[in-house]
Amino acid sequence: MNIPFVWNWLSIALLVLFLLPAGYWYLLVVGAFLRPKGLPPAMSFPKTHFAILIPAHNEASVIADTVHHLQRLDYPAHLYQIHVVADHCTDGTAVLARAAGAQVHERRSGPRTGKGAALSWLLQRVLSNPEIQAVVIFDADTRVHPDFLQVMDAHMQRGAAVVQGQHIIRNPQDGWFPALTWAMFLVDNIYQNQGRVNLGFSAKHMGDSICFRADVLRHSGWGEGLTEDYQLRQRLLLQNIRIAYEPRAAGYGEAPATWHTAQRQRARWLRGTRDASRQSAHLLLHHGLQKRNPAMLEGGLQAYLPSYSTLTVLALVFFGVQAMTLAFWGVPNPKLVLVWGSLAVALFLYPFWGLWRVRAPLKAYLVILTGPVFIAWRTWLAMRVRWQRTAVPWIRTPHGEHRQ
Repeated sequence: MNIPFVWNWLSIALLVLFLLPAGYWYLLVVGAFLRPKGLPPAMSFPKTHFAILIPAHNEASVIADTVHHLQRLDYPAHLYQIHVVADHCTDGTAVLARAAGAQVHERRSGPRTGKGAALSWLLQRVLSNPEIQAVVIFDADTRVHPDFLQVMDAHMQRGAAVVQGQHIIRNPQDGWFPALTWAMFLVDNIYQNQGRVNLGFSAKHMGDSICFRADVLRHSGWGEGLTEDYQLRQRLLLQNIRIAYEPRAAGYGEAPATWHTAQRQRARWLRGTRDASRQSAHLLLHHGLQKRNPAMLEGGLQAYLPSYSTLTVLALVFFGVQAMTLAFWGVPNPKLVLVWGSLAVALFLYPFWGLWRVRAPLKAYLVILTGPVFIAWRTWLAMRVRWQRTAVPWIRTPHGEHRQ
């Protein structure tokens, strides 16, 4: 057997397999640098009647401040209502939210299976009111730009179906993990949201600071599961409904302050996304090819591609193996090793292009430099979740307690 010949061709085959997902991630970079379509100006006469929905399980530490904050939005008070679902609460969430001025719906029946179940239950009650024209979802700790509803009203009056606002982490000062999450969300917003929309794809459903035309939810519902937001995005794509992105409608939420809390949250996301992808990816690819719909194709293809973290780890491993075999045995071809090295460098630079695009402060670059630690951790967690046979339960992410 001609070992150098076989090794060279094996290296080429692996390289081709890696270039497809790497090309996808860099396609989003290209999209991020395209000029976005003009965003609609605020309307002179707001017309949209909004229902703001907040799912809350034992959120007594933050819920009153959130309701008071939302009452001060720059939008006619008679055109929006604040609804809080107190989901199996054992603290003062319901009392505090009601005292702050929200309409409180106490859910005590049925199992507590997470945010999706609570929102589905609340939507059945809220959407029975025919006056509701649009629904906005916020987390219990979210702070919102004063113009949020004005901006969303402009989209709704122009016929938009679903609009995702910009989600910004507001507690980077609480530790290394929140700081890294803050920087990663800067990259996520410009690539996963703005980049996708610029290319004609659907933005990410981030589960917070998102606005729906009421009829969309009346028809599609919200859904339940570990990642009901991802599942809803896939269902909307199958209906040829794309999520628009509006960076001016900013919502500011908290990131988990500790690795332990973040690990539970990420495990839920990884398992939920994997399970949802199995159900919808092939349908999106089939309908996307049939209808020549780029947004459907992208939504289906993404489910089969490795994440940026996994791809980067594997690229570095294969580059290291190729460099070692070249040094000790003279295979593969040095040019192939150079290409593998270039691929690893390109993947390393990927988040920095996004930070540069949004003119991020120096702190964001410095935090992202510690990203390899997160990449290794996330890759390990993804492997653990993939081979874990037991169910991953929904566990509430704490808000605000670490500062009490």
